[in-house]
Amino acid sequence: MVGIIDIGTNSVRLMIARVKGNRVEVVHSKLSSTRLGQGIGCRRLNLNAVERTLEAIVAMQRICIEESVEVLVAVATSAVRDADNKDWFLEKVYDRTGIKIRVLTGEDEAYYSFLGVSAGFELDFEDVLIIDIGGGSTEFTWKRDGKMINRSVNAGAVRMTEGNHDDQAIKNILIEVLREVSVKKPKKIIGVGGTVTTLAAMDMAMEIYDRERVHGYTLKTLRINDLLQQVAKMDQKGSRKPVLGLQPARADIIAAGIKILLVILKNLEYEAIQVSEADLMYGLAIEAVS
Repeated sequence: MVGIIDIGTNSVRLMIARVKGNRVEVVHSKLSSTRLGQGIGCRRLNLNAVERTLEAIVAMQRICIEESVEVLVAVATSAVRDADNKDWFLEKVYDRTGIKIRVLTGEDEAYYSFLGVSAGFELDFEDVLIIDIGGGSTEFTWKRDGKMINRSVNAGAVRMTEGNHDDQAIKNILIEVLREVSVKKPKKIIGVGGTVTTLAAMDMAMEIYDRERVHGYTLKTLRINDLLQQVAKMDQKGSRKPVLGLQPARADIIAAGIKILLVILKNLEYEAIQVSEADLMYGLAIEAVS
């Protein structure tokens, strides 16, 4: 049994799985929205956010022990890798749990997302673009002439929300990688991460999240526009009816995540995107047993 803890900018996630070759069977999953990237622009991890995150990691470690996890892999992404007090945080986690966290580069993130998605779909990935919209960054992976290209850009749902970035500002951040992709644009695009999975849940008006229905779901670009307008009308304070499928902990950042997605889809002229539940954590689990 393999356990993966992913310490992200917006949430900490746990996946416990049985892995055989490229097949990942999820036994247990948990998500805690700790918002470690709170105040991400100042390049220092917030003390309260660190404590919330530590509590989540301790709870997830306890679950791993209860589930007899044999291999535990813990990684951290954008918020941690960009923080000036990164080493202090890593030491604090180790002192509390004994867990050594691996801080992924943006290119690492892109690669593991690709590896995870490739386990979730039976496709020829020579002509597929994979994007991972996270809280702090967005990763792009595709192949050109048989060579894999991994890119990471600091445009994430938390970072763009806190920076109050509009569509043009987001496009300016993404423009170089969008130009690179457009040289020989892949025919198909697959998305992973909380923004796209939440959009799928919203489009299906899910009262209870169903990962099996979300995985493989196709979102039309025009429909994503409609969902953005729906979110724009939503009162975050709750005086209006919340949107089905949208978790309250993600409500304040979902608009920025959708804007990032739409900038990508519109500038690369994709009419739809397919959603994958198989993501970075799947890729890490596969590597852990290989």
